[in-house]
Amino acid sequence: MAVHTSSAAEAAAPTTRERILTEALNLFAQSGYGGASMRELARRVGIRESSLYNHFPGKAAILEAIVAEHGPASSASRLEEPRYRQLARQPAAFCRQFALDLVEQWSDPREHQFQKVITAERNRVPGIRAKFADHFYAREQSLMTDYFRGFSLAGLISTPDPRETARLFAAGLIYIRLEHYVMGAAPSPRAKVIEAIDRYLAFFLSLIAAGNDDDNKKRKPKGETRGKAAPD
Repeated sequence: MAVHTSSAAEAAAPTTRERILTEALNLFAQSGYGGASMRELARRVGIRESSLYNHFPGKAAILEAIVAEHGPASSASRLEEPRYRQLARQPAAFCRQFALDLVEQWSDPREHQFQKVITAERNRVPGIRAKFADHFYAREQSLMTDYFRGFSLAGLISTPDPRETARLFAAGLIYIRLEHYVMGAAPSPRAKVIEAIDRYLAFFLSLIAAGNDDDNKKRKPKGETRGKAAPD
């Protein structure tokens, strides 16, 4: 029995690479990228400095690995998971699952550290800003657009532009994050955040509900001409 318990504990233990990234995130958040040394990082991990280079060629590579595992990168990876693919015909369930996963991410202290690091260092480390913005945000946006395009083609939502619908969805969530996790002196209680999420989702889903296009046509004043100036 003890053997099985030991094996399970070993399997759950973080790898050296994971420990390096965890300690590097702590160190970069505390000292800044420029003030952090490989020697101090090795001391915190509990390995020799030379051993760090068996996992990463340098400090910049460590920062890139941190960027690749947080923020938009983690959101994009979630969107490719089977549990999200199973919601490809359930827009309401998809939106709620995505929002709840973001709440969990926002509540993680490591996410707060990451945002501190990326905000401070994105203009100082060559390539990090471009990689962060162009690769990870673009990847997340592309995946989100694909989901909303699929909802639209299946007649599950009404939208003239799936890309802008995806951006609108993300924008509302970003505002909730700013309001409840960034701008205040302390993060809001989880219940208050979930209340804000539910209120926003109800509003957003009502905007894109299937049949809205027909309703809009019915409400359009007689004689209205789209895209043309009214006669004098």
